[in-house]
Amino acid sequence: MLDSRKRVLVVDDDEGFLRLITMRLTAAGFSVKPVTSGEEALGQLQLCRPHVVVTDLMMDGMDGMALFDAIHQRCPTLPIIILTAHGTINDAVDATKRGVFGFLTKPVDNKELVRQVTQGMELCMGADVTHDEADGAESWRSRIITQSPLMEDLLNQVARVAQSKASVCLQGESGTGKELMAWAIHEASPRREKPFIAVNCSAIPEHLFESELFGHKKGAFTGATRDHEGLFRAADGGTLFLDEIGDMPKSFQVKLLRALQEMTIRPVGGTDDISIDVRIIAASHVDLSEAVAKGEFREDLFYRLNVVTLRLPPLRERPEDIPLLAAHFIKQLGEPYGNTVKGFSPEALEYLVRYEWPGNVRQLHNVVEQCVALTNTPFIPLSLVQKALSGDMSGMALPPLREARQRFEREYLVRLLQITRGNVTQAAQLAKRNRTEFYRLLNRHDLDPKAFKASG
Repeated sequence: MLDSRKRVLVVDDDEGFLRLITMRLTAAGFSVKPVTSGEEALGQLQLCRPHVVVTDLMMDGMDGMALFDAIHQRCPTLPIIILTAHGTINDAVDATKRGVFGFLTKPVDNKELVRQVTQGMELCMGADVTHDEADGAESWRSRIITQSPLMEDLLNQVARVAQSKASVCLQGESGTGKELMAWAIHEASPRREKPFIAVNCSAIPEHLFESELFGHKKGAFTGATRDHEGLFRAADGGTLFLDEIGDMPKSFQVKLLRALQEMTIRPVGGTDDISIDVRIIAASHVDLSEAVAKGEFREDLFYRLNVVTLRLPPLRERPEDIPLLAAHFIKQLGEPYGNTVKGFSPEALEYLVRYEWPGNVRQLHNVVEQCVALTNTPFIPLSLVQKALSGDMSGMALPPLREARQRFEREYLVRLLQITRGNVTQAAQLAKRNRTEFYRLLNRHDLDPKAFKASG
């Protein structure tokens, strides 16, 4: 029986040699995960959490040293052994200087391979003898694929706040994975054995909000042919995730506030209050504090929900995760599409990393799926990525009108100040606004006219 603690990730694009190494290490008592590309290896890093990585040096796409660099950023203490048929003393010296644990030439001596993997295993376990316990403790984050310091910092905050009863507000652009993060908070909390219920507030008609969340009694209104317990009671003891809470009608906001203050609800048509024990996680792609300032969201409800605010970074702020996510999506999509795509070509991967991703992770998934569906080569070419991006309107996630208007307004003011070299009187005249109103606009967008005088 294999020891689940002795996990080895083996990477080689030669499938015959990969099978050979896998059999040798399995026979030696290791639990082996074989993959055929560096990109796939990065996708598996969070999933199989290896104690040692064995990788070929010369591979199509991401080579062994590029893979080493990517892993080393994420897991600096993880032992990595490089295999090559083209090895030289200089290669070995250079690799070991950069922190590679071992370097073996093909054909690989079986005893030396097992010896080095065993040494790497001892080194890894010596540094973390409770690795299995850590794996179990971190199962809550298993669905979040990342090697980004920004995301790691966020996940550290999640681990801390999950232990409390505090309400959490998740802020982030569309497609950043707010529901996934809410699920992670639930899984890391003492409520993990109870239900996690997610509801999109923008998808509920205004007249059904109270019934959907609080439930109703049979006969309470036309069409109420039976009792309905509602989402609060369905989530009792667990977590209720209210996505896009900024779209909740103001007529219901006061009722939600009362429910959270009293921890009781009353179903529509009912006469008795029902006690509830629910943790609320709210999310919005708009700034709720701005919505409060504009009178679109109740201030008292905002403070009740906003005990802890966590901001999810957009994908453009975590480009190091793009290769990792792309490889993960390729693996996910491989079975349903029944093909053998190994990854993206180096040029295509570079293009993905440089792209702005206005639709964030959701858009990346859409693009990868389209490429996997259309490619007839093991490595997706640049041309297919460009075609997918040019036609992917569903994942473009156009900004809300408010956000687009604010962006245009700021760019317009900047342009006016550039033209007038910071002369506010002239700029206000061009905009057909008085100076007082124009100064208010500048303050709203944090623009200093003096900066434009210097640049002129």
